[in-house]
Amino acid sequence: MRLFPEGQRVGLGGAPLGSLLGEVTDAEAVATVNAAWDEGWRYFDTAPHYGLGLAEERLGPGLAGKPRSEYVLSSKVGRIIYEADADAPDDEGFAVSTRRRRRWDFSRDGVLRSIEDSLRRIGTDRLDVVFVHDPDDHFEEAVATAFPTLIELREQGVIGAIGSGMNQSAMLTRFVREIDIDVIMLAGRYTLIDPDGLDDVLPACLENDVQVVAVGIFNSGLLSQPRPAAGATFNYEPAAQALIDKANKLADICESHGTTLPAAAIAFPLAHPAVAGIAVGCRTPEEVHTNATLARTEVPPTLWPALKSACLLREDAPTP
Repeated sequence: MRLFPEGQRVGLGGAPLGSLLGEVTDAEAVATVNAAWDEGWRYFDTAPHYGLGLAEERLGPGLAGKPRSEYVLSSKVGRIIYEADADAPDDEGFAVSTRRRRRWDFSRDGVLRSIEDSLRRIGTDRLDVVFVHDPDDHFEEAVATAFPTLIELREQGVIGAIGSGMNQSAMLTRFVREIDIDVIMLAGRYTLIDPDGLDDVLPACLENDVQVVAVGIFNSGLLSQPRPAAGATFNYEPAAQALIDKANKLADICESHGTTLPAAAIAFPLAHPAVAGIAVGCRTPEEVHTNATLARTEVPPTLWPALKSACLLREDAPTP
């Protein structure tokens, strides 16, 4: 299946809708989804993990009334959301306090329950894409039960495409080579500052006709501003000084070629032939419009050889 419509290769990443790293109101979340729609974005990604189901519950009202045939919706399996006895702050980076908790579950029953719960929270009748989410410590379970269950659902026509979403490339490469999947979500491993997906998973995807959705293209914030902001993060942790220095060197060359670091960060992954598109996490309509403008910005072609000459970009990295 085609994940992105012709001429539009940007979609909305749903983690911020679940109040990732800061509170987002219901109204802000819905307005953000509507802004993405107004910008022509037609790929929407979410997961039970994001805000303990909150992101899915907020995405639904944002998509309500929009033609279901006109957009692609993906969610994930691997974590079951359940109710505890008392409210507690979430301990995985989402600014929520709730009775809800999450537990790992890659079993057949867990996959089926997770999909059913996601459909209910979003308020839709189908998921177009389902990813096995972060199975880093659950490889055997994912291979033995989660993927076979998703393959069965795909064969039945219940879902359109299956894959895995992770923050690493090594295990994704194994899935691409060993499992009959359609797509991967590669988080933070094919960016201007960390293009390591070139070593394994991207060639494997080309060889096996697996589409890539590149996410985390700003590496959780380090590349999201013209210059690294104070307290900039990389992989959701304070960025090491060496990475900040590299980001500033990238910014220097971007500015000398009449563009910006975030514009280059958006353009870069889209040049790889395995990458179908990108999903950008946004928490406000303003962020959507800013990123949509960046995605429409033409990055001067002279930038890329300059970055390679300065040893800031790998020679083997495809460029626009």
